[in-house]
Amino acid sequence: MIPKNKTIVVLLFLIATLTSCDVDRVPETSLSDPSFWTSENDLKLAANYFYTRLPTLPVTNDVWSDDAYGNGPNAISEGSRIPGATDGNYNNNYTTIRAANNIIEKSSRALAAGVTVERVNWYVAEAEYFRAWSYYQLLQRYGGVPLILKTLAENAPELQTAQATREEIVAAIYTDLDNAILKLRTTTQLGSADYGRVSKTAALTLKAQVALFEGTRSKFHGYGDPAKHLLIAKNASKQVMLSGEHSLFKNYFQLLQYEGEGFANKENILVKQYGKSVSESTLSHVAQRNLETGVSNPTKALADSYLMIDGLPTNQSPLYVMPTKTSEVFKNRDPRMGDRFFKTGDVYIGTAPLFTVPPLSFVKTGFANRCYANITDWTNQRSYIDMPITRYAEVLLIYAEATYELNGTISDADLNLSINLLRQRASVNMPKLTNAFVAANGLNMRNEIRRERRVELALEGFRYWDLIRWKTAEIELPKNVLGSYFFAEFGTSVIPLLTPDNYIIAQKASVRKFDPSRDYLWPFPVNELALNQNLKQNPNW
Repeated sequence: MIPKNKTIVVLLFLIATLTSCDVDRVPETSLSDPSFWTSENDLKLAANYFYTRLPTLPVTNDVWSDDAYGNGPNAISEGSRIPGATDGNYNNNYTTIRAANNIIEKSSRALAAGVTVERVNWYVAEAEYFRAWSYYQLLQRYGGVPLILKTLAENAPELQTAQATREEIVAAIYTDLDNAILKLRTTTQLGSADYGRVSKTAALTLKAQVALFEGTRSKFHGYGDPAKHLLIAKNASKQVMLSGEHSLFKNYFQLLQYEGEGFANKENILVKQYGKSVSESTLSHVAQRNLETGVSNPTKALADSYLMIDGLPTNQSPLYVMPTKTSEVFKNRDPRMGDRFFKTGDVYIGTAPLFTVPPLSFVKTGFANRCYANITDWTNQRSYIDMPITRYAEVLLIYAEATYELNGTISDADLNLSINLLRQRASVNMPKLTNAFVAANGLNMRNEIRRERRVELALEGFRYWDLIRWKTAEIELPKNVLGSYFFAEFGTSVIPLLTPDNYIIAQKASVRKFDPSRDYLWPFPVNELALNQNLKQNPNW
């Protein structure tokens, strides 16, 4: 199991990060203690550090996109940010890379001490996985970055390395993941005892994620070799599908509940683990409390993406009737909408056991986020529900999208292997997505594949990066951020700004912008530019 003892975590942090500089100086003497790195337990303790670097709850980066709005303006989604002196997204990833480089280099000491090659390789592979993970986070944000694949002394010339190209970063990621795939254990081999550690299919999935991102980004932004990456994404996702290690969990809502935790849920590929209970409160979160007070409220744009139960959009389906109250918004809709949005009658919070109407003082869009909702956790002011970071549903979506983008078509057989499994899980009454259904109803297959990704992964932090890679952020972000229809039952204590047809305006388009010549990449932190004269700022920042 991954240790959660506070003392161990602090020790691991010190082992990995005995310097405050960013790219990334480790005084050699600080890590040369011959009594460490000589046993499997040393390697395992060092590798456990990586799991403390995984994302944490609540998920709030959907407010960067058109899927959610918080308590107020967001500088990323409205295009108002300026380069900062520092940026944790940059520094923290290099801290993880430094720790990975260190384990990879020091692992030979364990071999010399008699630890078997197989067992040393497990932890080296975890280091390779997390180095690839961190470079992927950097690639998404900054594009090319300095490529550091070894630990650096204080005066190392590599500290002045210019950024590598996107192609070089992606190639390094693929190399790390290919090496890790050969050495990692399967989920079955890890078993319940080592549940939560990175598996072979986790590395394959990350490879598919990176390849889909770069393949579609290069396709729609017009550079590189999209087909190369899309083929890698298709093949890697198919390997996961054929592995027999994963399947969809029976209940979509319970994926973000205690019922969805643990080794028995074969949909989980990588999770952020929390403690078990108040009596074993090693690590907890307050996701529901934060979401309740409005840090990530669903928007009308997200709500409108949910199909009716006949498989048609609201503007085409004969089942759609203009609602007259909040509860009717969910009538005849894809059930996943009601699993991610609070609706009348849902178990809510200690002071209001059943949900009625979203409180507009917090829920600025009139749509309330239901993720991780648990009334007992709300009362205890702490939760231990694990956070799925990567799940098998995403693998199926990657396979469908990569297949379509490679050829401009996708067969019904491939749809049945992927998207239709998700629809069947959502509701046995929803029709399958087929080429004939798309043609008969004037739909667009690419749009429907993207829609499925949007609703299946709703409010889990994916939407912004999808807009970036599809080159649609410049279209979707500079719009009014709209919420629910303003029903009479909302009352008059809070009267929001409304459109002429009575929809809540959370933020006007007039204060939102997206500069396509600048905003598809993030700015490098100013301090990093000062430290490294060869690091060049991204265009127009």
